[in-house]
Amino acid sequence: MPASERAIELLTAAAEAAHDKKAENVLAFDVSEQLAITDAFLVASASNDRQVRAIVDAIEEKLRVDFDAKPVRREGAREGRWVLLDYLEIVIHVQHDEERSFYSLERLWRDCPVIPLPSPVPGSASAE
Repeated sequence: MPASERAIELLTAAAEAAHDKKAENVLAFDVSEQLAITDAFLVASASNDRQVRAIVDAIEEKLRVDFDAKPVRREGAREGRWVLLDYLEIVIHVQHDEERSFYSLERLWRDCPVIPLPSPVPGSASAE
């Protein structure tokens, strides 16, 4: 069974918030066939710890305001190297570039379908 409509909505909103904070390589994977605990992963990266935390804060705010969604689990925020936000339907990974390169989640989940996400809008904060 593919990712739910709600999971896609949450992923899209989270990706938009990440783009607004200049996240890089934002990708989404439908992991519903491989994992029973969630429908999809969103993976994004940033070049420094401060930006990782800013992206995480923007995603949390967007999902809280627009969907009344709060993560059931939040890990790694203090270090700002790899933050995991678990919303049950989706799991969001915001990683420092070095962790993204080392752990290569997209390689681990390469057999899963990629979920199309909106591109940053030219002229918006995310495209500048």
